[in-house]
Amino acid sequence: MPRLSDSMEEGTILKWLKATGDEVRRGEELVEIETDKANMTYEADQDGVLELLAQEGDTLPVGGVIARIGGGEPVAATAGAAAPAAVATAPAEAATPSAAAAQPAESTASPPVSPTQPAPAEPPAPVGPTPPAAPAPPPVRPAPQVGAADGNGRVKASPVARRMARELGLDITGLAGSGPGGRIVKADIEAAASGAPAQAPAAPAAVPSAAPPQPAAAPPPPAPVSGLGAGDVGTAKGEVRVEDLTKTQQVIARRMAESKATVPEFTLEMEIDMERAVELRAQLKAVAGEDGVVPSYNDMVVKACALALREFPRANGAYRDGRFELYSRVNVGVAVAAQDALVVPTVFDADQKSLGEIAREARALAERVRAGVVTPPELSGGTFTVSNLGMFGISNFTAVINPPQAAILAVGALEPRAVVRDGELVARHTMGVTLACDHRILYGAPAAEFLRRIRELLEQPLALAL
Repeated sequence: MPRLSDSMEEGTILKWLKATGDEVRRGEELVEIETDKANMTYEADQDGVLELLAQEGDTLPVGGVIARIGGGEPVAATAGAAAPAAVATAPAEAATPSAAAAQPAESTASPPVSPTQPAPAEPPAPVGPTPPAAPAPPPVRPAPQVGAADGNGRVKASPVARRMARELGLDITGLAGSGPGGRIVKADIEAAASGAPAQAPAAPAAVPSAAPPQPAAAPPPPAPVSGLGAGDVGTAKGEVRVEDLTKTQQVIARRMAESKATVPEFTLEMEIDMERAVELRAQLKAVAGEDGVVPSYNDMVVKACALALREFPRANGAYRDGRFELYSRVNVGVAVAAQDALVVPTVFDADQKSLGEIAREARALAERVRAGVVTPPELSGGTFTVSNLGMFGISNFTAVINPPQAAILAVGALEPRAVVRDGELVARHTMGVTLACDHRILYGAPAAEFLRRIRELLEQPLALAL
């Protein structure tokens, strides 16, 4: 499993693009991998014959073996991916028929009993000192486990399998998992959707019959008449659906919790008169024509922040291990709402780019994020972040700092509001912004000056074109 981003700790195999026995060349695409930031395609780093050791839907840590590329003759078609998978996966795979056939002959004398299977009703016949010419074959274990559960009682399934099951409306509680330890993977969902029985045979009911008799479980007590007890919380909430987080959502949860727990933040709010910015954008739109890319107001905010960051180095820095890190490049991250996640691609050297360049680059990045093809380098290296919810009618909000950055600017809606100009009440286009700052590196007065400089640049937008 390759490390495809700085923060990647594990990856999930989404789709193999080659099969066991295929001859691959250096640079050929081998596999699609879901990382903590994006779905990536990994290429072969050498020539040779491919041998798959992990299945689609498997999640492995960085460095875990997912395949081998070697020389020699291609692997026979009968070997397939099932036999290599038995080598690389957990001991639970040894219960499959293919793995049982690969065991030495002496293992037939006392076949191991899986902890999830009942002991045989009768012990096997003893083996004498002179064994018969044809010893009895080992008993065949049931292939996949049905509805295997983890320590929390949830059905074991990969995130990809859960997502596919939700989209197809399949109930995974009765599906037979072919992954390690009975884990339900993508192939199991595809098999169920293609016409195979979605519910496995009633194997669990047969297991207790072979096991020693157990005392009957006491029926659950009825719900109290006066109210719901502690054991009835699920009933009060209705049906509970548990969803696994994607890699991206896991990283967001971890980093946002880290930010709120470790960053002593404070916020500054300000109203910006955008009347001249509105006029400038109308002029740019007329010049660009129908096919031209017209900078948005958010593009103007990114440019204004970039120019101000160049003047206030600490706002373009970070606090790390008791020291300040001040960066020479001004790279502004732009928060983009992706499917069930918030992704922040980076506009590099935004202070050196024109409004048109920022507009074209920001649009291309947003499209790549929503298409799920943005790369980890495009999501790294940010020194400051802009988050805009104005398109949803939000007037003001406070964004969470993206550590280790020193600050983040939250942008609200641009709307005509009643303001006083020259002693008269007039309607002007204004926009509310909120700057959240890490107080360890950015103090109150410098932060206020930094935000005031952003306002000056937006209220005199011709400066953005210089």
